[in-house]
Amino acid sequence: MFTNPYHAPRVFVVAPDLSGWGLQRLIDSAHPAMELVGASTGIDGARQSFDTLSADVVLVDADEPHEIAALPLLATEGRRVILLTACVDEAVLDQAVLMGLRGVLRKTDTRELLLKAIDKVHGGQLWIDRSSTGRLFIELARQKSHSDDDPRLASLTMRERQTIEAIAVDSSAPAKVIADRLCISPHTLRNHLTSIYSKLGVTSRLDLYAYATRHRLSEQLTRR
Repeated sequence: MFTNPYHAPRVFVVAPDLSGWGLQRLIDSAHPAMELVGASTGIDGARQSFDTLSADVVLVDADEPHEIAALPLLATEGRRVILLTACVDEAVLDQAVLMGLRGVLRKTDTRELLLKAIDKVHGGQLWIDRSSTGRLFIELARQKSHSDDDPRLASLTMRERQTIEAIAVDSSAPAKVIADRLCISPHTLRNHLTSIYSKLGVTSRLDLYAYATRHRLSEQLTRR
């Protein structure tokens, strides 16, 4: 089930006592494929714990809009945040993803799906449903001004351009699939993406796909 080729995801749980107890038992049940490194009943307690703990993924049980809005504060030093929620306000959830949330799961989802989401998010993927993806593409396009040609493209290496084209063609493909198509390792792909994000001023594969679509990058990169 778990495909991450690097160290097992180190998971920190933020949840009320009762649900937190259940989530901790679930993470423990997946050991050694993933490791529970800590837990807190609130965001403030989690941030304090981060000073002494090394967490890759932060799993948060939250339903209230003001709680969800604060979650990007946990996404520091490479930590990836996943929300487990009963909230049905699409605008609240979409904004949280735009601010850095890496995954959204419903409380009606299965335990197996939750564990899979943790593994995939740790591996660099976003975990959101198709309808959310469509809305976010539209919102990203609305927020940023249109440009037919971006001078920042000149700073991209040939391999980085090929990486963007591969993602633009199939944005939903897992990182390993894209890496295989480019004949590189997932680790090398991750390095390419980090460099691309820095050069183009984007923050995720979702943002990069929206950028590529908006600026017609496949056409521009072909011309260069």
